[in-house]
Amino acid sequence: MKEYLEELKPIIYPVFEYLHSNPEVSWQEYKTTEFIRALLEEKGFKVVTFVDCPGLVVEVGCGDVCVGLRTDMDALWQEVNGTFQANHSCGHDAHMTMVIGVMLLLQKIGFPSNGKLKFIFQPAEEKGTGALKLIEKGVLDDVDYLYGVHLRPEQEIGDGQACPAIYHGAAKFIAGEIIGEDAHGARPHLGQNSIEIGASLVNEIKKINLDPMVPYSAKMTKFHAGGDSGNIIPGKASFSIDLRAQTNKALEELTEKIEKVVKAISSLYGVEIRLETKATVAAAEVHEEAMQNMKKAILDTIGKHNLKEPAVTAGGEDFHFYSLKKPQVKATMLGLGCGLIPGLHHPNMTFNREAIFTGIEILAKTIINTFELRKEGHHYEFRC
Repeated sequence: MKEYLEELKPIIYPVFEYLHSNPEVSWQEYKTTEFIRALLEEKGFKVVTFVDCPGLVVEVGCGDVCVGLRTDMDALWQEVNGTFQANHSCGHDAHMTMVIGVMLLLQKIGFPSNGKLKFIFQPAEEKGTGALKLIEKGVLDDVDYLYGVHLRPEQEIGDGQACPAIYHGAAKFIAGEIIGEDAHGARPHLGQNSIEIGASLVNEIKKINLDPMVPYSAKMTKFHAGGDSGNIIPGKASFSIDLRAQTNKALEELTEKIEKVVKAISSLYGVEIRLETKATVAAAEVHEEAMQNMKKAILDTIGKHNLKEPAVTAGGEDFHFYSLKKPQVKATMLGLGCGLIPGLHHPNMTFNREAIFTGIEILAKTIINTFELRKEGHHYEFRC
């Protein structure tokens, strides 16, 4: 397999460089979709795209068993060296490159003949809504096993190492609005001070307590009130709240407590406070069989000394909606060590590009293992 990977390097490196240099934010990944579509069709794959959103799906083979491999596509919008721009600081450019590499590698060595493969290029992971859109489209209806991949920061997994699962936490992003009346600075009794209301929100949110054995956090991440006039007390303000919990149940509890806090402060100050959930990300639901398939692939590729325990992180990943909404899907995500510094979502994030090929090999072997191990333990007929 490694000799085939060497042959693919002149193709894979330019693919990564294009994707890295042409980032697109969530739901705008149309040029990315077109680039991948053209590349894969040139290589002989039949590509399915969508009318109403970016993203694409490729199916290979047929049979009762379907193994899926998913990648996210979108970049972040952030300030990079003084300029706001789309930026692949979460590694989705590498993820796409690895899935393309797996397709080209399996094409060279031969696709498994005893089932169907589905390669899923998903938009809008950073918004937490892309997976839900593809579920709505029925992309996962026939998938039995689903694998994904995410680069891991150096502080979590070292370069050259990997783990067979990532236990992402659940997350929710809430936009809020305080709707009060402005007042003259000399007549505060005639309005409501949205800044003081915001301060009360921050203080009460800090007092929320859940089971301390389950990691969680709740914090205000944006607050805007007032204008250029320093003698006006602003009655209106907008804000954002970021919620994190290691389990889906804990996130539900955290959400309920936030709603109670907002209702109480709204009543105390006599103002309307509106909340809108912008995105929700599910906590990981890792399947043991899928994880063992990937563990074997890691051992075969980089050895026991480079196999790490599953990563536990407060970060979110909408990949986990697939197994949450489709319980029949046996899913796990490869955590790939790659010397990533300073960290995910840092505007100047960088990593060892050679790790892309390690990821390709592990993912390809995971797919092969899935078909081989299932065939050893089960008998089934193929329908083409």
